[in-house]
Amino acid sequence: MTTLVERSSPTARRRRFIASPGAFLTWGGMAIFLILVFGVVASVVVNSFAGKWFDSWLPTSYTGSWYGTAWTQYDLTQVVVTTLVVAIVVVALSVLIGVPASYVLARKKFPGSKFVMLLFLLPIMMPPITYGIPLATLLNYYHLAPGLTGVILANLVPSVPFVVLTMTPFIEQINPSIESAARMCGASTSKLFLRILAPLLIPGILAAAVLVLVRTVGMFELTFLTSDSSSNTLVVALFTAMTGAGIRAQQSVDAMAVIYMLSMLVLLVIALRFVNPTQLVARVDDSKD
Repeated sequence: MTTLVERSSPTARRRRFIASPGAFLTWGGMAIFLILVFGVVASVVVNSFAGKWFDSWLPTSYTGSWYGTAWTQYDLTQVVVTTLVVAIVVVALSVLIGVPASYVLARKKFPGSKFVMLLFLLPIMMPPITYGIPLATLLNYYHLAPGLTGVILANLVPSVPFVVLTMTPFIEQINPSIESAARMCGASTSKLFLRILAPLLIPGILAAAVLVLVRTVGMFELTFLTSDSSSNTLVVALFTAMTGAGIRAQQSVDAMAVIYMLSMLVLLVIALRFVNPTQLVARVDDSKD
């Protein structure tokens, strides 16, 4: 038996080696990608704490004063508050507009419904800059931009379709007989939405809110075209710090970039605390039962 094991082991090893080049390429490509991303992020983080860094692999001294400098120099208190206000308002309005629209598209079959769905797809499929310029021109014409109102309205254009495309499959998977039974029992439309559909749609609403939240905080083009100095979000303020006129210490800009990365990370952690993307479909299937 020992001889058989010794004879079979080289064959098994050879088979494993022959069968795994694709796996080696896949894992190797992923490893290279992660190393490059980690290197870029690490260089920004290290430079944000660098006191002096010339002709060496690591800084010769470290300091945390660049974060205080960036916070005061770029007025990050106002920028962070503006970013949160824009994100919260856009998420709330997108859900209020997108959920009823999703219900109509999921339950009502009417001529041109596919064309309406195509219209919702356009802001997602097209680059934001292609419709951002005429949209900003229109908002400027009606004196809604530049400013906070213009930033919110511009971000609603791609956010509402996100909610519609996320919520429509959730609504379609809910058995219509549940609604029919509720109406036979005398439930009004408002009670049907608040007491019957809303609990079943909570996973979809949370998933849509997460998508809109992340997209709004990271949306640069539309926010840049419709904002001013008092309504810049973090991503626009970071771009302005990088490209604006004047001489700025690179360490303070990198400190601002780290603050932006941490803000995005905190938002994602909070969002994923309430939403588990891998369980969304399972929750909808459970609601059907």
